[in-house]
Amino acid sequence: MSKFVILGIVVGVFLFSGIRIIFEYKRAIKFRFGKYIKTLQPGLRWIIPIIETIQIVDIRVITFNIDSQEVMTEDNVPCSIDGVVFFKINDPEKAVLEVEQYKFAITQLSQAALRDVCGKVELDTILSKREEMGKNIKEIVEQETKDWGIIISDVKIKDIQLPENMRRMMANQAEAERSRRAQIILALAEEQAAGKLLEAGKLIDQSPSAIKLRLYQTLSNIAAEKNSTILFPFPEEMMPRKKEE
Repeated sequence: MSKFVILGIVVGVFLFSGIRIIFEYKRAIKFRFGKYIKTLQPGLRWIIPIIETIQIVDIRVITFNIDSQEVMTEDNVPCSIDGVVFFKINDPEKAVLEVEQYKFAITQLSQAALRDVCGKVELDTILSKREEMGKNIKEIVEQETKDWGIIISDVKIKDIQLPENMRRMMANQAEAERSRRAQIILALAEEQAAGKLLEAGKLIDQSPSAIKLRLYQTLSNIAAEKNSTILFPFPEEMMPRKKEE
């Protein structure tokens, strides 16, 4: 094998080893002797082997969980709160050059922001305004990461764990509230029923025929029982009658 063939093979291997394929959802930060050169766009790219290196950055929306944090609320209720953060690399160059391990840095910022935000409000606020709490955490993290070329898309509070005794107290409170509403509804129903009965009584009182029909209906209901015996102390004709106008 001639030296030209060997040289050709060596050159071919050298050129082939520098080929890089960058996917559409990624960017490549190119370094030459450790110095930043440029950001490579998606497609087939070539770098000088040994001399040049690249660092791949994913520009899709990235999601990670905020580990459960022990928080003491403003009304001195201990609870464990976790969440989730959505972020995206907007400037790959800054994300690589401005901060070491940006994922870890965002994780630490999110945990600290969650403890800070939730520790300044009462438990009822956290339970009823999760969206607002998430937005407040997002603003704090976003303020810190804006110089890193990172966009915080959203922060959500996922779960809130309360002590057992606090859960029992809240369950009792909810049960008492349901009982209170039921009693109010029952009282309103009785009030409406009494009003209707009063209106019906006035209408019946205005007509002797209506009184007689009501009497017959009552006797019919009583007579439904076969063992019932109905006695009149005086004839029906002796009952007082009101002249119809």
